[in-house]
Amino acid sequence: MDSISRPMVEFLKVCVLAKKNIVIAGGPGTGKTTILNMLSGFIPNDERIVTVEDTAELRMQQEHVVRLESRPANIEGQGSVTIRDLVKNSLRMRPDRIVVGECRGGEALDMLQAMNTGHDGSLTTIHANSPRDAFTRLETLCLMAGMDLPVWALREQIRSAVHIVVQLSRLQDGSRKVTCITEVTGRTEDTIQTQDLFQFVQESVDGEGKVLGHYETAGHTPTFIRDLKAKGLTLDASLFEKR
Repeated sequence: MDSISRPMVEFLKVCVLAKKNIVIAGGPGTGKTTILNMLSGFIPNDERIVTVEDTAELRMQQEHVVRLESRPANIEGQGSVTIRDLVKNSLRMRPDRIVVGECRGGEALDMLQAMNTGHDGSLTTIHANSPRDAFTRLETLCLMAGMDLPVWALREQIRSAVHIVVQLSRLQDGSRKVTCITEVTGRTEDTIQTQDLFQFVQESVDGEGKVLGHYETAGHTPTFIRDLKAKGLTLDASLFEKR
């Protein structure tokens, strides 16, 4: 459906195999869960996956999958099981990867801590209109956890936990596209530093209202490309030459 280019898929596949933590960002109806399902298909079959969702939408094809689903309170206001409860309990289930269907509350802090404590290769989605907005939203969600953490500590958590942000957008003609793939490279005192690797450039709109454009590389090479060889993976550096 021309929602993503082949080089972008090749890059994301290597990121999943290299156990990079990936956040899929976008507005409602942009295809976040669809992309999450696609990326989960690259997870090796011998890994143990724990999924955490409000409603079961993920379609894991692997053998070792533990599915956790939240539960609302009963009529007496008791018996609820929140996403945050499930994320905390998933850490006791010896997961190789944790996949959270969507971060929308204080569970974002637990998810970041899990990413920072050896659960590499985790995947989640978040509502945001740009990679920069995704970091701001993550900070806001972490504050909803009720922990009195300074902003610099939250940003350091995000910087060390999140490796890749995949940005999705729904364009004016209704088409859904991966509009940007961004890598987190570091943090200054005030901001999280990033670099764009791939992006969709809109050129025009034809007579029928269809958006015309192309995918291009931003000319930046991922900072972790040299580390892939130690994991038995290869990624052609020419993939990132600006063209």
